[in-house]
Amino acid sequence: MSAPKPLWQTFLRFLAPLMLSNALQSLFGTVSNVYLGHMIGVNALAAVSVFFPVFFFLFAFVMGLSTGATVLIGQAFGAGKHDRIKIVVGTTLAVGLLLAISVGLIGGLFSRQLMMALATPADILDQASRYARIMLLTMPLGFVFLLMTAMIRGVGDAITPLLALALSTAIGLILTPILIRSEVGITSPAWAAAISNAVTLIVLAIYLLRKKHAIAPDIALLRHVRLNRAVLGQILSIGLPSAVGMVVMAIAELVLLGLVNGYGSDATAAYGAVNQVMGYTQFTAMSISIAVSILGAQAIGGGDRARLDGIVRTGLTFNLILTGGLVALIYLAPRAVLGIFITDGAVLDLAKGLLFLALWSSVPFGLATTFSGAMRAAGVALTPMLLSISAIVAIELPSAVILSRAIGLKGVWAAYPIVFCAMFVLQMGYYLLVWRKQAIRRLV
Repeated sequence: MSAPKPLWQTFLRFLAPLMLSNALQSLFGTVSNVYLGHMIGVNALAAVSVFFPVFFFLFAFVMGLSTGATVLIGQAFGAGKHDRIKIVVGTTLAVGLLLAISVGLIGGLFSRQLMMALATPADILDQASRYARIMLLTMPLGFVFLLMTAMIRGVGDAITPLLALALSTAIGLILTPILIRSEVGITSPAWAAAISNAVTLIVLAIYLLRKKHAIAPDIALLRHVRLNRAVLGQILSIGLPSAVGMVVMAIAELVLLGLVNGYGSDATAAYGAVNQVMGYTQFTAMSISIAVSILGAQAIGGGDRARLDGIVRTGLTFNLILTGGLVALIYLAPRAVLGIFITDGAVLDLAKGLLFLALWSSVPFGLATTFSGAMRAAGVALTPMLLSISAIVAIELPSAVILSRAIGLKGVWAAYPIVFCAMFVLQMGYYLLVWRKQAIRRLV
């Protein structure tokens, strides 16, 4: 009988395709912004950047929903209760579709008013409103795509979501420049994303059915696409705190964006470019957190507490190596990295200074999310969420307002490392001093 493989190898086998998946998600947005910045102009980049916090705000709900579902699916998979998996998937899809359709219809009607509420500069208001309208109207496709790929990972399959994202990204990257040249304009990336999501969902459904996957959309699963109150309650008990935490973070981003917009469209464009770069480091950290949560849920389902502790240690180590390593690489060539998004020299210089100030904070952010991911694997999401909200409300927002008045635009960005370090201390403290000493019970 062969010896079991080291935990770090199991972790890495799951993490690698997960990180590639998140990189592909970022790649489409990144290259789309490159197309816009170079083929249309810096105002187009600024207009799209304004929508970023709104995008994050809306997807926070469905990401929270997928978080709750994935934990339950992971525990059911670890416990060998495969019949429960389809019930969880069906309930999640039912709620997700209702939410997505509502967001799409309401958001599409009031996109201009939303952009005005964000204090969008007058010279990019029309462009920002057109982009926001299409993004919101096609949001249901994005919602379903995100839910399906997330839930597939819950059974330990990180390869299928990677293949789906690779197909979706390829289609989107091919369509975007074609649509721009066809004078579709600033809405080209939004239309490209909608078409790529639709095509990929069809291909994914066929693939899952042929493979007889645990989450294949067969008749048995479709029968469960309804609101199961008991299962929904379990999903929301985990997913709602996660979603609320993300929404609060999105609201904080809206406040910070409002402060940034007050410095003009160059500052807004720099905000968008720096957010794109930090997105890669934060997606690395979030990928590790997701891996900790899913593998941890499976360990809890199997009743293996010692394995859960090992998963947390492995996640912390990978954060220092991978997130920290990526941050270091970007610091070696910041102008080259930012130059992918920005051609204007003044905006590039501004973005470089802001990037230097905030980028390193992705490391403590990753360490904090590792601890919260482990607790979430056991269904404990409320306290980690309250700790994060406290840090945002009591530390980040006051710091941004006070420092922006004292030192200008850099003061807004200084709030990021301040709050991420605070989150790290709070999450680690609660994990070590309180949660780790409690008994863990399986939810399925």
